[in-house]
Parts: sequence; structure tokens; C-alpha cells
Amino acid sequence: MLSPVRFRFLNDERTVETVEDWDSREVPKLWTYNLHYFDDLNARNAQQRVGWHRAIMHRWIAEVPPGSGPGWEPYPLSLRIVNWLKWALRGNILDDGTRHSLAVQVRYLSGRLEHHLLGNHLFANAKALVFAGCYFDGDEASVWIRTGMAILVEQVPEQILADGGHFERSTMYHALAYEDLLDLSNLGATFPQAMLPWVSTVLGWQVPLARMGRWLAVMCHPDGEISFFNDAATGIAPSPSDLFAYARRLGRTVSVIDEDIVCLDASGYVRLRQGRATMLIDVAPLGPDYLPAHGHADTLSFELSLDEQRVIVNSGTSRYGLGPEREWERSTAAHSTVEIDGQNSSEVWSGFRVARRARPLDVFVREVGGVITVEAAHDGYMRLPGRPVHRRVWVLECGRLTISDEIVGRHSSAVARFHFHPLVTIQPADDQGRLSWNNFAVEYSVDIGKARLKKAHYAPAFGMRFDNRCLELQETDGRMAFTLKWQ
Repeated sequence: MLSPVRFRFLNDERTVETVEDWDSREVPKLWTYNLHYFDDLNARNAQQRVGWHRAIMHRWIAEVPPGSGPGWEPYPLSLRIVNWLKWALRGNILDDGTRHSLAVQVRYLSGRLEHHLLGNHLFANAKALVFAGCYFDGDEASVWIRTGMAILVEQVPEQILADGGHFERSTMYHALAYEDLLDLSNLGATFPQAMLPWVSTVLGWQVPLARMGRWLAVMCHPDGEISFFNDAATGIAPSPSDLFAYARRLGRTVSVIDEDIVCLDASGYVRLRQGRATMLIDVAPLGPDYLPAHGHADTLSFELSLDEQRVIVNSGTSRYGLGPEREWERSTAAHSTVEIDGQNSSEVWSGFRVARRARPLDVFVREVGGVITVEAAHDGYMRLPGRPVHRRVWVLECGRLTISDEIVGRHSSAVARFHFHPLVTIQPADDQGRLSWNNFAVEYSVDIGKARLKKAHYAPAFGMRFDNRCLELQETDGRMAFTLKWQ
């Protein structure tokens, strides 16, 4: 919140001065949703804006009548209820009109829970009911807690996998789910009487919380931020460092990842570390079969950092909704993996749809004498007439990385793409070249295949796109191989 009437969401600044601005057709839908979330009530240095917050809450009550517009859809409704209650629980007094509005909002939500969508939407609904049930008194409040907790008792083990990963396999949505469970654990300690019937449930959340924190730490780069698999961008969820600080304030332990190899078997990711290199590899299913909305066609993609600089990346997420940018950012071509016959490895379509999808095969990880090898394949292209299978091998040793791809089965063309971070400068020379940034240099060679350098873009946050370069390797007899060397 930049002023009493000006906001920046998704790196896009706009003014909200009239009743119509709460649901303007000229504004992207996701921006409007963010307007109705009221996240700034609990943002950094929020106490300096308390007067603005109180005024915009009163405006919202007066200008957005019950049941009207996107602010009354269950998901933004859920986030706003929690934000208003957190604001109150930090010591800000709610007047009678605001409390009344909150009660109306919770009643409206309680009849519109998103069982049809499930996933993070239903989780957010349940969290809002539990928050409201703790804050308010009386029989109705007790019903809200019971309803919310019944959902959470079912959804926590459903959505949090055995390795701690969120089942949608998005690092961004995992961070949001981690914050949700930290909030609920905090709430249980703050309202022990209201939560007394569920004390064993709340205590039981310590195990998934510890695993979720470890999963998040594993899936971060050395720069401290999340990797970009499926829908993922910085600036939506709290930063990992802020989440870990929150966990510590609640007395939770935070994992330090010191292993060279971490296999997140339940969710399907592998983290490797060797010398100056850190790699994150996607050998995961796209997501739960009934909820692929945030999935990308990124199977067997990977990201590489050297020291704290990201070098090979996936292209990230700059927007939701419909359009060519959204289609491209979900496509196989936007990821550091292999595209066959110009098709996506999973059939992503519309803004949040997926038809036939890739499943990983034959995943194998080993380390011998300081050399780490990961092998995997997937069946995403077996829907094509020749039923081709993509097989990839990563070999990481101190100062060297080799990626080898093989296409088994009849096909017309195959392209391996390696997207480079925008800060990485590339000096190509036929089938070899040099990557550099600051005082760091990496030599690369194309061992099999025909290389060409193309323009692409990198989206580390919503509303942000930067030009970058992508090295494409055209196959030679169904094979491609690429090597990086550094000191």
C-alpha cells in the first residue's frame, strides 16, 4: 500500500479511488484479487500504515456490499478474513461495524466452501473458519472451528506428502502452505481453550511442519530463494528466510541442508551439491491427478547455481489467466528440458488445465568417488505416433556437469533447451563457448547435437520479464549432450 488510494500488486501500480475500482474490467483479475486480500495489513512495517488500513477497511465495507464482486469469492474472502483478524490480534482495535462485517463475511464463506476445487483453496477456507471461530465467541463460532478443523484433519495428510512437499509440486504454493500451517500452530497456542478439543491434532502438526521446513530449504537455491518448478515466482509467498524466522519464533527447528544428495522421493525432486555447484532436478509427476491447475510441462527440467549465482534456469511465472505468455511459460520450451516434435511433454492448455501428462520412469541416483549420477525418463511423449521416450542423464562432479539426452522411439525432431539467467553473458563459438558473470567463467561444449543460441525471457516474479538467452541443441540421431566446466 503506497498511499491511502494507491497499491502495488504483482509489480503493477494502480489507484483505487472509486467504487468501480474494486472490480474494474480494465484491471487484470489477479490484481483485483490481491486488492481484496488486504495482505498489506500484515506486511513489513505495517504498523506505520495503521491509519491507512483502518480507512481502507471502512471503505471496503461501505463500497463492496455482501455477495458482490470478486471480493466475495471464497478464496479472496478467506485470505481477507485471516488478514483482518491477524491485524486485530496484533493489537489494532476493530470497531463494531468492522466486527459485524467480519461476522457477515465468515457466515457467507461458511456456505460456499470450495470442496469442488480442493487444494490450497479449500485449505484457505478452513484456515479462515478456524481463525474466526477462535476470535469470536458463541455457538456459531464453535461451529466454524469444528467445520474448519474437520477439513484440516482430512486435508493436511492429503496435501502434505511424506517428504514434506505440498502435493501440487510448486515451490511457491508449498511456501504458502507452510505459512498456513505455521499460522494455525500459532493460533492453537494463542487460543488454547478454543482449540482444546483439537490439541492432539495441533501437536501432531509438528511433524509435517518440520518436514515442510526441510523441503523448502532443500528446494531453495544458494541465493536463498525458491526454485522455479510448476507455477512459481518470488514475491507471492513470504520469503524462505522470513518463513524460517517465523518458525524459529514459534520454537520450531529449521533444517540446515548439508548433504550432497537429497532425494525427495514422495514429491519427486533431487537436490545435488558438489563443490561450487547446486542443482535441483525435476523427476516428479506434474501434481495430483485431480488438481493439475498449477502444473507446467517441465518434466526432467533442472536448475543450476554456481556459488550464489543461478546459471541454468526454468523461465518462471509472470502472469496467470489466458494468453500466449501464460501458454509459453507453462510449455516445455520454457524449461531446461527436451521438447519432441514441437509438443509439450504434458498437454497444458487454457490457463490452468492439463490433459495427458508425463510421468517419470526409471529414476536412479548414485554417487561413486565424488561423481554423482542421476538418470530418469518419462512417458509424456508416448501419446505421439512413434511412442518416443525421453531419457536424461546428469553427471555432476567437482568442476564439471554433463547432461546427456536420448530419444528412444520414432519421432521427427527433438530439441534440448538450456535457459541461462539474464545476468549470465554468453560468448558462443560454434559448438563451444563461454559463460561469465562478475569474475566467474564457465566453459561449455556441445558434445552431441547442433547448437544455436536464441532469445527468450525470464520471469522471476509476477509482472516482471527479463530478456535472456537459451541454448538449443538439435538432436543427432536421437541424442544430445552438453558439458559445462568451471574452476
